[in-house]
Amino acid sequence: MALQWMILTYVVAAEAAVAILLTLPSPKLLKNRLVSLVALVLQPALFIVPFAGFQLLDIYWKNEHRLMCTSEACTATERDRYEKSIYKAQRNVVLCASACLLYWCIYRICKYQKQIHSLEEVEKRYKEQ
Repeated sequence: MALQWMILTYVVAAEAAVAILLTLPSPKLLKNRLVSLVALVLQPALFIVPFAGFQLLDIYWKNEHRLMCTSEACTATERDRYEKSIYKAQRNVVLCASACLLYWCIYRICKYQKQIHSLEEVEKRYKEQ
């Protein structure tokens, strides 16, 4: 189970790096090449959205079937283990949500950059006429 969260963590880190690269100011040629490269990778990278959704369902199912340790019959170690599992679940929910949000942001950035590029081409053609 830890491998899934490690993969999701690396994907979120990669998405954050790509989003930063796309938003940094750079020369037009480099920006257009980078946007076209990322746009080619976006469709195969869409797997992260259902993967994160499945992980959210797994967290929800485990939360519904988790043994509660709120009574005074619980020992201190059981209570600590319960609280630690709650914190891990909250961290993993944030990780899943950020994976989907970062994917959407990268998609929108690429789409906006392509629209800007096409509008610049249209403007250049009108200026030439």
